[in-house]
Amino acid sequence: MSDSRRPGFVMCVCTGKCPGFEKMDIWDFINQVRMELPVEYGIIHPQLCEEDGDRYLEQTLRQGTPIVVGGCAPRMQRKMFRDAFEKKGLDVEKDLIPIDVRDMTTEEAVSKVIEAMKENGVYDD
Repeated sequence: MSDSRRPGFVMCVCTGKCPGFEKMDIWDFINQVRMELPVEYGIIHPQLCEEDGDRYLEQTLRQGTPIVVGGCAPRMQRKMFRDAFEKKGLDVEKDLIPIDVRDMTTEEAVSKVIEAMKENGVYDD
């Protein structure tokens, strides 16, 4: 895989108080993603659906670099992030890899990220 296809990874923790993340060690999870998977970066954002989340996405999204978001339901992510993607000339249906990682352990969430990256052609082992 070429470096240009290495996705960025953002973990949205919904203010850090969402009960859906109680089983996961969020810090262990993000460190596994950023150190063990072929991603350009791995970060945690407190709430991507807020205005500062849109501003963050608008500043970091780039043509040719897909973004994987671990957080809530994929349908909701596509709705919430559509405007930010459009402003950067990206297609939320093609350039976003949304993953629902709520109610998972750290290990389950990492496996889910790997599976989604493989399905979207941005990870091969």
